[in-house]
Amino acid sequence: MDKPCFVEDIYPPHTLYGITVRSPLARGRLQSLECPKLPGSYSLITAADIPGKNRLEDSDMPILAGERLSYIGEPVALLFGPDRNMLEEYAEQCKVIAEEETPVFTVHAPADGAVLARREIRAGDPEAAFARAAGIVRGDYSTGIQEHWYAEPVGAVAWLEQEDAGDGKRDRKNSGKTLVVHTATQWPFHVRRSVAQVLKLENAYVRVEPALVGLHMDGKIWYPSLIACHAALGSWITKKPVRFILTREEDFRYSPKRNGAEISVSSALDGQGEIIGTEIHITVNLGAYGIHSAEILDQTCLGSLGVYRFDNLKLSGAAVRTNIPPQGPFSGFGLAQGFFALERHLSHVADLRKQDPAEWRKNRFPGNGSLPLGPAFREAAPGEQLLDTAAAMSDYYRKWASYELLRQSRRGRLPRGGLSRNNWAEKGETLRGIGIALGYQGNGLLYPGADKGNYAIELTLEKDGSLEIATSMVGSGNDYGRVWAVMAQEILSIDAGAVRIINNAASPDSGPACASRNISVLTRLVEQACLAIRKQRFRDPLPITVRKTVRPQKSPQWEQRFPPLKGAALDAAGFSRPGWASAAVEVEVDPVEYIPRIRGVWMGVDGGKILSENRARRSLKISTVQALGWAFREQIAYIDGALTHAQFSNYDIPSPGEIPPVHIDFIWNDTNEPKGIGELPFCCVPAAYVHAVSQAMDHHFQSIPLRREDIWEAGKLKKPEGQ
Repeated sequence: MDKPCFVEDIYPPHTLYGITVRSPLARGRLQSLECPKLPGSYSLITAADIPGKNRLEDSDMPILAGERLSYIGEPVALLFGPDRNMLEEYAEQCKVIAEEETPVFTVHAPADGAVLARREIRAGDPEAAFARAAGIVRGDYSTGIQEHWYAEPVGAVAWLEQEDAGDGKRDRKNSGKTLVVHTATQWPFHVRRSVAQVLKLENAYVRVEPALVGLHMDGKIWYPSLIACHAALGSWITKKPVRFILTREEDFRYSPKRNGAEISVSSALDGQGEIIGTEIHITVNLGAYGIHSAEILDQTCLGSLGVYRFDNLKLSGAAVRTNIPPQGPFSGFGLAQGFFALERHLSHVADLRKQDPAEWRKNRFPGNGSLPLGPAFREAAPGEQLLDTAAAMSDYYRKWASYELLRQSRRGRLPRGGLSRNNWAEKGETLRGIGIALGYQGNGLLYPGADKGNYAIELTLEKDGSLEIATSMVGSGNDYGRVWAVMAQEILSIDAGAVRIINNAASPDSGPACASRNISVLTRLVEQACLAIRKQRFRDPLPITVRKTVRPQKSPQWEQRFPPLKGAALDAAGFSRPGWASAAVEVEVDPVEYIPRIRGVWMGVDGGKILSENRARRSLKISTVQALGWAFREQIAYIDGALTHAQFSNYDIPSPGEIPPVHIDFIWNDTNEPKGIGELPFCCVPAAYVHAVSQAMDHHFQSIPLRREDIWEAGKLKKPEGQ
C-alpha cells in the first residue's frame, strides 16, 4: 500500500488558498456580511453560492451559516486567493452583521427544542427501594472536554480533473470533470457523499484520496468532511486548485472535542449497606447541531449501567444542543464518560462501607454473565479475572490495605478544625493511594447512518500469486496491513510481501475507521475472503475475486433491554463480544505542590485473539497516556462559549520523561475473534486514577480533569470522608 502523505505536503500548481470568515457571536440571526472590495484574483463564497444542499451528510449542520449563527467561530463565508497573508487582511476587514440572542453554554439551562435525544430505562421498582432505604449515597460526576492535537491541523486540497467518471461515461453538464479531494479522514465515503450533495453532483464525480491521518483518536470521522466541502466549493467555483488548511489555533479552538457530560448517580442502601436501588441521570453537551447524538448518548448510558447487578434502577439521559462548537468522539462515543461516573461512584460506596473496592466489585458481578439491562453479551464477563490480574500485577491488595491504614491514622490525628496544608508539609508526609476500575468497549457503532451500515471489502488473487485487498478503510499506521498480510500468508500460503492494500476511488465502502472496526470487523471479513479464495483457487482460474460484506445485525434480546432511539435500528453485533480491561493506578501526592505523581499503571486486558502483541501493547500504552491526560493534565474548558487564545498558548503535551510506567497483561483464551482494545484505557484508567488520588487525599473527588486547585482545597481544610 502506497503510504499517503500529509495534506500540508500537497501543492498542486496554480493553487489558491482558502480562509474562513467566522461568526463572532455564539447565537444570533445573521443579517448581512460586509466585505471589502476584492481584486479579481480573490473570491468570496457564502451560503447563497452553494449549488446543492447546505448540509453535511447525515446531519443538520450547515456547510456555511445561513440565517442562524449557533456558535462562536461558525463558518459564515470563505475567502479564496493566491496570497494567504492578503486573505487574512481581507478576513479581518469583513464584518458579520447579526442580531444577537441569548446563548446557552451549559446543559443546566437548555433552550426550548435543545434536547436532541432522550433515553429512559426502568428495572424493578426504584421508587419503592428508595422509600425503604436506610441511607442514600449520591454523587454528581462531570467529565470535561479533550483536545485531539493532531499531527497536522485539519485541512483539504481540492482540484478539478478531466477524466471519466469511472464507468466510461461522461457527464455533458460537467464536461467529464471529476473533483479530486485530498484530506486526512477516517471515513472517505462520508467526505465523498458530503461533497457530492453540496456541489449537486453524482458521487461518481467526486474522488477522495485519503491523506495520512496520523494519531486521530476518532476525531477525523466527520469534521474533515466539513473542511473538504469548503475546499471543494472553492475549487468548483474558481475552477482552480484550492488548499484549505486550518491554522493550528483555528483547529484547537473550533474543531470538535470529546464532549462533556454531567452524570448524577444515587444509590439506596439497606441496613447492611447493600445497594437496593439506583437512579442515574445523564446529560451530555454536544454543542451546536449535535452530530451522532443518539450514538453518543446511548454509549454514555451503557457505560453508566456498568457490569454489576442493579435490581431496581431508573435511568434518564438527554443529549443537549448548546452554543459551543460541535462536539464529537475521542477514542469512543461516550462509554468512557459513563464508566467514569459509575466506577467512581461504586468506589465511593465501597469506601463508605470500609470495604476494599476491588472485592466489593467482585461480589456484585452477575452469576451467569448476563446483565438485566444493556448489552446481551454472548460470553460471561471476565471481570473477576481481570480485577485479580490487575491487582496481582500492581500488588493492589497489600497497597490498598496499607494506604487505608495510613488514611485512617491521619483521620485519628486530625486537630480540631481539620489538618491544614502546613501541618502535612511540616510532617513531611507523602500521601499515597491506589485505585482500581473496570470497563469494556464494543467493536463498532450502535447505529448505522444514512448509508444503512452496509460495508464491504474485496480481495483478488492475481495470476502472479499476489493478493490485492481493496478497502476504503484508513488507519493511523499500516499495522493492520501487516496483520492482514500475515493472515493471508497463513491461509493462502503466499508471501506476505505479495499482499497489497488498495485504497482508491474504486475500493468498496468499508465504513468509518473507528471503534476498533479495522482490527475486529474488517479483519474477520479479510479472513472469510481468504478462506473463500482457498476453496476456489484449485478449481477456478486466476484471478479470483471475493467480496465480503457486513451488515447491521438485529437482536430481539438487545432491543428488549435497550430499544433503539428515534425508531432507528440498533446494530447488536459490535457489543455482543466486547473487549474488557481492568486498571490499577497508584499515585503519590506531595502536600506542598499538590501535584499527583503516577507511580504506575497496571492493566489486565481481554482482547480476544491478539493478532499482533506488539501493536496491541503500543496501542494500549498510547491510549493510557491520553486517558491520563484527560483525567488530570488537559485543563481546557469553554469560557463564554469559546476556547481562549491563552488556553491555546498554554496547552502542552506530556514529554517522554513524564509518561509513567504502564504494565499490560493479556488474558489469553481460545477465542478466534479479535476484540477492540484501543478505547479500553479511557473506560477504566481515569476512574482508577481519581480513586487513587481520593484515597491519598481522603476526599471523594468526582470530576475530571482533576485540577490542582481541587486537590489543594481538599488538603487545606480536611474533613473526614462521609461527614
